[in-house]
Amino acid sequence: MIFGEMTTKGYVDVPRITREMIKNIGYTKAEYGIEYETCTVWSQITEQSPDIDQGVSSKKGLHKEQGAGDQGMMYGFACLDTPELMPLPISLAHKLTKRLAEAREKGEVKWLRPDGKSQVSVEYDEVWKPVRVDTVVVSTQHDEDVTYKQIREEVIEKIIKPVCKGWIDDKTKFHVNPTGAFVRGGPYADAGLTGRKIIVDSYGGIGRHGGGCFSGKDPSKVDRSAAYAARYAAKNIVKAGLAERCEIQLAYAIGIAEPVSIHLDCFGTNNIPTEKITKLIRKHFPVKPADIIRVLDLKKPRFAETAAYGHFGREGSNFTWEKTDKAELLKKEAGL
Repeated sequence: MIFGEMTTKGYVDVPRITREMIKNIGYTKAEYGIEYETCTVWSQITEQSPDIDQGVSSKKGLHKEQGAGDQGMMYGFACLDTPELMPLPISLAHKLTKRLAEAREKGEVKWLRPDGKSQVSVEYDEVWKPVRVDTVVVSTQHDEDVTYKQIREEVIEKIIKPVCKGWIDDKTKFHVNPTGAFVRGGPYADAGLTGRKIIVDSYGGIGRHGGGCFSGKDPSKVDRSAAYAARYAAKNIVKAGLAERCEIQLAYAIGIAEPVSIHLDCFGTNNIPTEKITKLIRKHFPVKPADIIRVLDLKKPRFAETAAYGHFGREGSNFTWEKTDKAELLKKEAGL
């Protein structure tokens, strides 16, 4: 089911794109839970509310600037756990699921099917430095004619160890398909509503979340674009050495361009006063919807890659909010 509202003069072949995406994910046989050629594609895309449109389209409503597409709070976070400045647990979890897909697509593990998920528990010391991986959970869909022993052994050796090496030890616990079987998957087993996995899409529960999902939204919706802008600012602040951990909250009112508040929390790790960092955020980073869209180039198609393996801590030109191009400037202005 494809549903939503939009204001557009363009045309999108919704059924074709939907089928291509289902195929690319790997649902090529009915026994996997859905099959891209024979499934029903039901489109219920309607016109956007004119009341919302006048708030997000410049010069239409009460204000001349493009306003926020909704009210709400959005968070950005960065820390020194990993080279990509992400919390270690979610970074490893994303890499595990990516490794599952890679092993299936390359034929390295023949019995793998498309559905799968992971979770990683990390032990930290008293100053929030990761010490070791305590527990790894991997659940993966599989063919019927494979034993649980084989599944467990191959997942540990071919999926978990290559990704988590350096962090696991002889006390690390592995939970592979904890129920014992995972043959039925996809929409045959779970409804799987788009966008509901807001924590796995962001920082894995380290750092807060405003509650609005990212996926399925165009950049006029600050749920998506402001979360990207907040990550962009937080990552540059940590990269510049202004703080070891940084969380930024942006809050908006629908139809208003300027954030109603900007809140910064460095958890006591900041090297200059937080008031000064907040001023640098306002000076050097986009916080109004139109500015965010322009600076991060969000009207160019780039969101397909964000639908799996998280929206943050990613490499590639599509992830414009992951740039650290302001780090040296921030360092200089902070006097570090």
